[in-house]
Amino acid sequence: MELTEGTIAAITGAGSGIGRALAELLATRGVQLALSDIDEVGLAETVTRCEGRGVKVTSQRLDVADRDAVYAWADQVVADHGAVHLIVNNAGVALGATVEGMAIDDFQWLMSINFWGVVHGTQAFLPHLKAAGRGHVVNLSSVFGLFAVPSQSAYNAAKFGVRGFTDALRMELEIEGAGVSSTTIHPGGIKTNIARNARIDPSVEGLGGAGADIGADFDRIAMTSPAKAARQIVKAVEADKRRALIGPDAKVLDLLARLPAGVMQRAMIRGAKRAAKG
Repeated sequence: MELTEGTIAAITGAGSGIGRALAELLATRGVQLALSDIDEVGLAETVTRCEGRGVKVTSQRLDVADRDAVYAWADQVVADHGAVHLIVNNAGVALGATVEGMAIDDFQWLMSINFWGVVHGTQAFLPHLKAAGRGHVVNLSSVFGLFAVPSQSAYNAAKFGVRGFTDALRMELEIEGAGVSSTTIHPGGIKTNIARNARIDPSVEGLGGAGADIGADFDRIAMTSPAKAARQIVKAVEADKRRALIGPDAKVLDLLARLPAGVMQRAMIRGAKRAAKG
């Protein structure tokens, strides 16, 4: 599906990072935008940046964990724009904790956004995409949807879930011949605020510091800007890819994830033990 003038796109988590970069890029192509985020200040800034491009932009404060609110927003997008052709389920949060030490409230908080938020957005918008006669669902997984990392069990669970959910959706849409498709996005290290805003449980200190200073650590290794990630995502949608690996690190990590499970896991364990020794 070409993302050009005449297309109407809805994006969650549009107040910063990849969501904002996608909104700005699509605006330059003449795409109408329906933007949402729980961060009203960040969302307003994104709207201001996009309105100067001469396209129609609407916005809504939205908690993607609230199923009813997501459905209401989807209906409002169609009421405001007349149709919708693209939904990007991008909103996400991060959590560092061990399986044993993780508070169940923190686990539920992450899953309600990173997994259920994707499910809500997909189910709410899918009927509208079909009604438009063409459309695309873009769901954000992660390289952590390809392999597991100590201290990231909740994030792994959500992102592996998004991968399986979207892969199944893609096959169902192809069987139906619905005129709608889907793509799973696996970003590597993208220079966004997600890690810096993460919840960190003290339990990670027992893993050699894995995740203890996740924000600073992530800043050091992130290789790809949000703008570059946005360009790669748009390219993947227009090429109708099933999955897209975003960033050079994602491509390398995807290859490593194909190694036997024991090899990858032992490498992770050795790395954590070296970190613990300083």
